[in-house]
Amino acid sequence: MKLMKFGSSGIRGIANQEITSELAVQIGRAVGAVCNRVVVGCDTRRAAEMIEYAVVSGLLSVGCRVTRVNMVTTPTLAYAARNHDCGIMVTASHNPPEYIGVKLFNPDGMAFDREQQTTIEELIKDRNPELASWKDMQEVRTDKNAVSDHISMILSKVSIKRKMKVVVDSGCGAASLTTPYLLREMGCDVITLNSQPDGFFPGRGVEPKEENLFALQALVSSTNADIGIAHDGDADRMVAVDERGEMVSNDKLLAFFGEYEAEKKMVVPVDASMLIDAVLPNVEIIRTRVGDVFVAEEIKKTGADFGGEASGTWIFPKVSYCPDGVYAASRLVELLSSTTEKFADKLSSMPEYVIKRGSVLHRGNMDKIEEELLALNFSGIDTIDGFRLTFDDVWVLVRPSGTEPLIRITVEGKTKQLVDELYNKIYKIIKG
Repeated sequence: MKLMKFGSSGIRGIANQEITSELAVQIGRAVGAVCNRVVVGCDTRRAAEMIEYAVVSGLLSVGCRVTRVNMVTTPTLAYAARNHDCGIMVTASHNPPEYIGVKLFNPDGMAFDREQQTTIEELIKDRNPELASWKDMQEVRTDKNAVSDHISMILSKVSIKRKMKVVVDSGCGAASLTTPYLLREMGCDVITLNSQPDGFFPGRGVEPKEENLFALQALVSSTNADIGIAHDGDADRMVAVDERGEMVSNDKLLAFFGEYEAEKKMVVPVDASMLIDAVLPNVEIIRTRVGDVFVAEEIKKTGADFGGEASGTWIFPKVSYCPDGVYAASRLVELLSSTTEKFADKLSSMPEYVIKRGSVLHRGNMDKIEEELLALNFSGIDTIDGFRLTFDDVWVLVRPSGTEPLIRITVEGKTKQLVDELYNKIYKIIKG
């Protein structure tokens, strides 16, 4: 069995090809070797239960005490981990339906860091783990209150000032059983879309990006809703549609949250827009590697008030170090309910920059690409995560994906012409 490495979002791959039940048993045994009490959950994917049961078997085989919370969102599982030594979430988040994966969480909601992941990888290599005697094997508990506990915690922190009409597109993922119910409990008029759990994700693509959300946009506009909310498969992500049915830029949403959440410090990845700096001139903006685990680690390390990524992940340390798309949805609705100003008008007052993001399929190494990038006539360089090159009035970030065989490109500048020219140049370098 080929050993897979944990990336910035756990371990992921195609079910029964890269991620198998045999590997899941090994992961369970490895985690059980360092954690005695473990809570396990999964999303709606077709392979999720196969991997979940295998993980549980591995945990039990080394004498671990296991609690199952069944189908839940990732932030729900991370919140449930507060009462255990760690949490294991079986999910592939925003990846296509054929993917499955495993992500590990500490009791404070923080994903396992690099050192912890390395420990698990080393234990997986051990072909002779110390197995428990039959008399030391534990019964599996089932906690049916994980979702209601998560909702209750959020309700204790948010409330709306006026009734809001909200369209929720759960993407047939685990949020189907969480976000619509939470918003109704808050007093919202909720219209649901793709809110039946289905591992084929028939309603739209799993990732909540604009090309997958035309139905949400149309429904928000046609029903005169105040806002539309969309999640990925496990609801660690949340994106928004304004009252006109237009997609809200995640860069602007990051700045919007920052205005209310960040008093002194805010953490963003190296690919975050310079819009953040412009909107929050009195907040220290700390940039780190791309990936929610790195943002969360830096928030904890620096004591920052808030952090997030333009992928649609938002981290509120007062709640959890896990990106919580469910809480983010409720907090956004709360903020919009406290003003009569339209969301679109609020966002239109922010500075405008042209930003373009894309990716290129690439399975080779970065050596030749690196050589050509370094030959460009740039004025500044940052290698904290990939290569961020600064030119006059425009910058580009080129970095390998942590979850897929892709090289991601982000270009931002003051004009569309500058952005398109640089993006096309970088694209050609990667394609060779």
